Amino acid sequence: MKTQILQIYQASPEGPEAEEILRSCVHCGFCTATCPTYQELNDERDGPRGRIYLIKQLLETGQVSEKTRTHLDRCLTCRSCETTCPSGVKYGRLVDIGRGLVEEKLERPTKEKLMRWGLRKVLPYPGRFGPLMKLGQLARPLLPAQLKTKVPPKRSASPWPAQRHERVMLALAGCAQSSAAPNTNAAAARVLNRLGITLVEAPKASCCGAVSYHLSAHDEGLDFMRRNIDAWWPAIEAGCEAIVMTASGCGAMVQEYGHLLRNDPDYAEKAKRVSELTKDLSEVLLGEDLSVLKAQRGDGKVAVHCPCTLQHAMKQGGSVDKVLQAVGFTLAQTEEKHLCCGSAGTYSVLQPKMSKRLLDNKIRALTGDGPEKIVTANIGCQLHIETRSPVPVQHWIELLDT
Repeated sequence: MKTQILQIYQASPEGPEAEEILRSCVHCGFCTATCPTYQELNDERDGPRGRIYLIKQLLETGQVSEKTRTHLDRCLTCRSCETTCPSGVKYGRLVDIGRGLVEEKLERPTKEKLMRWGLRKVLPYPGRFGPLMKLGQLARPLLPAQLKTKVPPKRSASPWPAQRHERVMLALAGCAQSSAAPNTNAAAARVLNRLGITLVEAPKASCCGAVSYHLSAHDEGLDFMRRNIDAWWPAIEAGCEAIVMTASGCGAMVQEYGHLLRNDPDYAEKAKRVSELTKDLSEVLLGEDLSVLKAQRGDGKVAVHCPCTLQHAMKQGGSVDKVLQAVGFTLAQTEEKHLCCGSAGTYSVLQPKMSKRLLDNKIRALTGDGPEKIVTANIGCQLHIETRSPVPVQHWIELLDT
């Protein structure tokens, strides 16, 4: 794709990167076949190719309209297009850059600004999100049916193992997961303990930075990243084997630290090392001898929802299925595995109508073979799917914690 980007953007840190991505696109349109919003709306501007042209127009003219922002806002950033693209277009990076520029040039209505500010000031902070969630759980019996489904059920964590091993890996407690599903990391710690690995959380590590960064508060997101690197670095220097992600949304973000902080002289090398060490829990388990985890699992089938961040960003599609099959589970047949459930971070809050349409599609795709439960690898997907699922939904590692 030929480009003529304005000098002001050519001189910016992200302009040359955006131009390189644009030039890699051959506008073949393969991406539209696997884009959830294009499939629903059949509008070129609501597919990757159309959004690429909108960002190109902004970079070449310096002008942007409300319509451009609307179509960029509708993007899930699921990155299914990246998996499909034969030219290797880094669409996820381009849309982050484009959204950031739109945010700088076009002021949002007050209601939208307040909503986004509220999400950034609550979700990444367990000390704020947790108490608010508990208030919702207390009021849950009194809420209308539609609101009741939005409040996660109460979950508690079982004890972490006391045993210590020579092999040590780090885990990220995270923000929403530590409050809404605290047993996920505890279950991971117990399963890894059976494999001779100690899992630890760094107390000062916090949100991975995805909430802020994907809401175009890039500097705020980078600050979260730097704080996590500082929190993990002593353990990394002490020989920690890996940074294990039990939420693939966080994993996808942490694997980007090296790229996003590449121009920071104080953090570039550390960020690169952190990204190299970051693995999804399923990838870690596939590298171990799983015979100790094998057991009689019963006749019920399990449906696996592979999050977009796991299959399209972390490139670990099918890894959860392989682990569960290796230890004896029977998997239900599912359809349209590549399509997003509609959670997509804060998307379900900011784009509720489209999110619901995608969720309804995903529920049908997951339940057609009559599973007794649905498992996934990302807290956002877990909470979103369970709002309409006819069967229980949980993190897949909890199945192995028996």
